[in-house]
Amino acid sequence: MYIRKKKNTSGSISIQIIKKIKGKSKVIESIGCSKDPDKIERLLKKAHKRIKELEPTLFDSVKQEEQKLKFLPISNEQVIPIGDELFFGAIFDRIFNKKTIFQSVYKANDKHELFKALVISRILYPGSKLYLSDYLFYFKKKEISDEAIYRLVDSLYKDEVKQRIEEAVYKDTLAKVGGKIAVCFYDVTTLFFESESEDDLRRIGFSKEGKLARPQIQLGLFTTLQGYPLSYEVYHGKKYEGHTLLEALLNFQKKFKLKNKPIVVADRGMLNDANIAFLENNGYKYILGAKIKMLPSGIKDKIINLTFIDDNVTHEINIHKTIT
Repeated sequence: MYIRKKKNTSGSISIQIIKKIKGKSKVIESIGCSKDPDKIERLLKKAHKRIKELEPTLFDSVKQEEQKLKFLPISNEQVIPIGDELFFGAIFDRIFNKKTIFQSVYKANDKHELFKALVISRILYPGSKLYLSDYLFYFKKKEISDEAIYRLVDSLYKDEVKQRIEEAVYKDTLAKVGGKIAVCFYDVTTLFFESESEDDLRRIGFSKEGKLARPQIQLGLFTTLQGYPLSYEVYHGKKYEGHTLLEALLNFQKKFKLKNKPIVVADRGMLNDANIAFLENNGYKYILGAKIKMLPSGIKDKIINLTFIDDNVTHEINIHKTIT
């Protein structure tokens, strides 16, 4: 950009800021016009100042010998990353209300911040709950005792705190799926412990991970079609997973007062007469997976005789079975 002094037919001088765009001169801004030489000089100074505003530079234009570079005495150990707080911290704050989750719990604010750090650390650096102390020390320059983490876990185990967390997650999930849960998926997974001792909850049972000599717990989880969490229940490690569906579904319905019963989708582990009878008698629609080789021979014969040519065609087999 440059400044142009344009003489008008009236005898006045116009001061303009011009910019070349594709070889053509374009008036970016008119500063003013005057016949008075002193005023014209002031307009020129104003135009020079305006060009600096319109063309900001990364550094001020100063003479090389006047430049002074300042180096801060800082090491990597003193750098505290904040990207995790800005991103995942913002999501956490949107879901969980600081005033309600640990309401009436001793040192509620401290526990809320520690819970937030625990969630973020498990996302970025998955590990045990005690790994939280390493995360805070190396990345946040904070020291925390193992006892403080155990006290946090004790607070999270309280029924009222667990319920508030689930309600907050459910509310956020409900907003994401348009305010209605039409379909929910249910599955059970096992979580094992690096120990050989059992208690009322940690029991040695059937392990999906092949850890036959390790105590475990079972986690029953409801999710949406998109994979967002809805509700969960914890069971001892020896419980047959097919016996968890009814309790989990009843608790899910009771906790969130579901007005419309969702379609329940589950794998073959839930396929037993008691579950089917409950779903049928309580008006639930459901989809249960099954291994063909485990089905009665009559049903297998019907499936084998089906013709699968078009992927868009759905086949239906009617089964009549008395379930009480």
